[in-house]
Amino acid sequence: MTAEVLRNTFGTSNLEEVSQDSLRNRDSWINDPDWSKVEAWLDEHPDFSMDYFLRKATRSMVDAWLVSHSLPQSTVSNGVPVLSELDNLNSANHHAQQASRGGSGATTPVRKISAQEFEKGGLLKPFVTTIDGSPTFITFGHPPDYMSTSARHHRKSRTELKQLDERELIFELVKDICNDLDIRSLCHKILQNVSILTGADRCSLFLVQGEGASRCLVSKLFDVCPHSTLQEVEKKEEIKISWGSGIVGYVAESGEAVNIPDAYKDSRFNHDIDLMTGYKTRSMICMPIKDANGDVIGVAQVINKYGDSTFNSHDSQVFSSYLQFCGIGLRNAQLYERSQLEVKRNQVLLDLAKMIFEEQSTLEHTVYRILSHTYSLIKCERCQVLLLHEKSMGTFTRVFDLDHKDVESAEFENRLSPGDGRFPLNIGITWHVATTGESVNIVNAYEDHRFDPSVDEGQDFGHKTILAMPIRNASSKIIGVIQLVNKFDDLPFTKNDENFVEAFAIFCGLGIHNTNVYEKTVLAMAKQRVTLEVLSYHATASSEDATKLSSLSVPSAQAYRLYDLKFNDFGLEDPETLQACLRMFMDLDLIQRFHVDYHVLCRWLLSVKKNYRNVTYHNWRHAFNVAQMMFAIVTTTEWWRYLGEMEVLALIMACLCHDLDHRGTNNSFQIKASSPLAQLYSTSTMERHHFDQCLMILNSQGCQILTNVTSDEYSRIIKILEECILSTDLAVYFRKRVGFFDLVNSKVYNWSDDSDRELLRGMMMTACDVAAITKPWETQYKVAELIAAEFFEQGDIEKNELNITPIDMMNREKKDQLPAMQVSFIDTICLPVYEAFASLSDRLITLLNGCISNRNRWLELSNFSESEDDFKNGT
Repeated sequence: MTAEVLRNTFGTSNLEEVSQDSLRNRDSWINDPDWSKVEAWLDEHPDFSMDYFLRKATRSMVDAWLVSHSLPQSTVSNGVPVLSELDNLNSANHHAQQASRGGSGATTPVRKISAQEFEKGGLLKPFVTTIDGSPTFITFGHPPDYMSTSARHHRKSRTELKQLDERELIFELVKDICNDLDIRSLCHKILQNVSILTGADRCSLFLVQGEGASRCLVSKLFDVCPHSTLQEVEKKEEIKISWGSGIVGYVAESGEAVNIPDAYKDSRFNHDIDLMTGYKTRSMICMPIKDANGDVIGVAQVINKYGDSTFNSHDSQVFSSYLQFCGIGLRNAQLYERSQLEVKRNQVLLDLAKMIFEEQSTLEHTVYRILSHTYSLIKCERCQVLLLHEKSMGTFTRVFDLDHKDVESAEFENRLSPGDGRFPLNIGITWHVATTGESVNIVNAYEDHRFDPSVDEGQDFGHKTILAMPIRNASSKIIGVIQLVNKFDDLPFTKNDENFVEAFAIFCGLGIHNTNVYEKTVLAMAKQRVTLEVLSYHATASSEDATKLSSLSVPSAQAYRLYDLKFNDFGLEDPETLQACLRMFMDLDLIQRFHVDYHVLCRWLLSVKKNYRNVTYHNWRHAFNVAQMMFAIVTTTEWWRYLGEMEVLALIMACLCHDLDHRGTNNSFQIKASSPLAQLYSTSTMERHHFDQCLMILNSQGCQILTNVTSDEYSRIIKILEECILSTDLAVYFRKRVGFFDLVNSKVYNWSDDSDRELLRGMMMTACDVAAITKPWETQYKVAELIAAEFFEQGDIEKNELNITPIDMMNREKKDQLPAMQVSFIDTICLPVYEAFASLSDRLITLLNGCISNRNRWLELSNFSESEDDFKNGT
């Protein structure tokens, strides 16, 4: 560290006197062949050169080396000291370190420094390391050794310094630079030395802050005298001078040095400073400090020469010479501090990266942590993250927000997610950022044409300053917008804030992208487990079985009574149900119309049957009965004329597949048990699984009955297939039936309209699914017993394995209430749909009559059960 500091801090033209004697013979050495060979050998053997230097080098050699490697000769331009180029360090991008509470980084960070601190033009406290090796911004009671001059060098007193000649004083100044990296302390010492050499009573240093029209000069060291201490100077309040105002402002604006013998006779002199400090300025020298580009970065001045005399040209020359050291100190301190800020910035980003990647749980939690870190660094009234719809650019699907009131609330410590769309959205600005990818920094929202003032109406909140930037994923695609509103203290968002938010937006995009990938991976794993579970239980039917089925003759539909709305399958064996299905496909002309291979159709039917589990009710027989009812309705009403062959095919396939792989438990059970199916499908859990199983069989080798249809026909059939299977979810039925009943009652339906036909198909699926309620009493009663038995089995599992009390319908202890529950089921679900179908076609009145007849029978049983209970209770 010391060597590096020395390399960066030594060197002016004056110091070259130290090594002048040793360098005087260099010109003769350069052209000597023998010396060239020696130099070449040393270049080829750096280890030897280093070892020799460490063993033989004297202090004067080290000093000479330091002088020769200090600032280039161009550091003085026209008598005005300038700074070397700062190597294009990106000072605007420095981030403050934050330490998260807890080890995981999942909670709100403890803010050690504000982003605003980075805009003060340096002079921050040094970045130090604690005993445990953790970097921190906290100020300790004692500075580290490398910041203390007392640990390395005893500074001479004013009297001792006055007794030194100019060369010796140079060495003292060099020692100060070597042993001090703190810019305040260093410049204080330099100004004290200058006051001694020039005989000045006071010295001051002003540094430039801000950019463009907002530039001003701030007194970092004001009224330094030979007797003052750094602690005394630091207690003085900062003085701000407008750009171009007063002599200091003039020097900063013009870049020219001035020597004024009588300040009060100079029109540029600002008398207010004397009034403010109570000190009268008589004479002064004021000089600019420039960087390598010639831009003024500061102004230094010496005031009031001792003895009531004025500063002469020699004083100006000495001041200019020694001011170079101030420039060196500024440059080195800035380089050092900027290197520390880079460390801070990297640690902030590493902390943010750790926070994002160590725990990828939910999108809400990830966004909340990002918002918390953003708020902790850039204090504002509101932070928001808006996520874009994947297909509709400019439309936001989720809006997460964090308000300063949230942070101040007592519950903030225990929060795990941000607010969700709590505040009105200024869509004009966010939409602009989302669609153009441009960042927006607005000083006054009401003066920007993109801002909609109506978002503040009726709110106790008003938009003032806004900073909004796009959030991109790993592919640079815009996936959202991050927005900060109203920076505290009515300050505008600065370029520094923009750089911070830009970096946070990058990590926000990565965090959101990774969380989405994580959630997709979880879903994929759940889907894989379900698939493996299904495949372990089921298998595609063999080609031999399909050949055997295809070789059998298929009786007519009349022989199986397939057109009968009162059909039951009690007299059929399983092979006969498959033959009956083949007959439906034949009579509806689906095989010929869609060029279905007969052997493939047989294998597909066998595979569908095989993929039904041997549960009490929702098995292959139930699917077959639903398909038969659909066949009977379509042929009896001749609705196939309105629906068309494609939709009829999809309806029959949907009926046969609508309960594939049913486990004998409903959607509610899957959610209660947190089954893989519930993780995979958040709504219509079992129905979506049935549809996925249907697609799996359709895509299995030897079962692809849709191979010969066009791509448009295939897409249309699959779409209707999905829609019809999902319609068997009673939740979907309740959502759709209002619109269907309105159509039927108003008689304004148009079956050539796609939306009207979609409603019709959905209601047809429900009517066929619960059609057992319309069958003759013997059939209905037997089916009701099967349904109740399956429900009770689910209730037993809930009670014994999940430790929850099942609903009455599933509770075996409430089986005596079955008649009353059947009446309620008929009134709530069945009667309305069959009444609607009876009004659509007189040929379906049979279904309504059968439903009403069975309701009466269940009602009788219910009344009888209640009378029997009354008799037992003696009432």
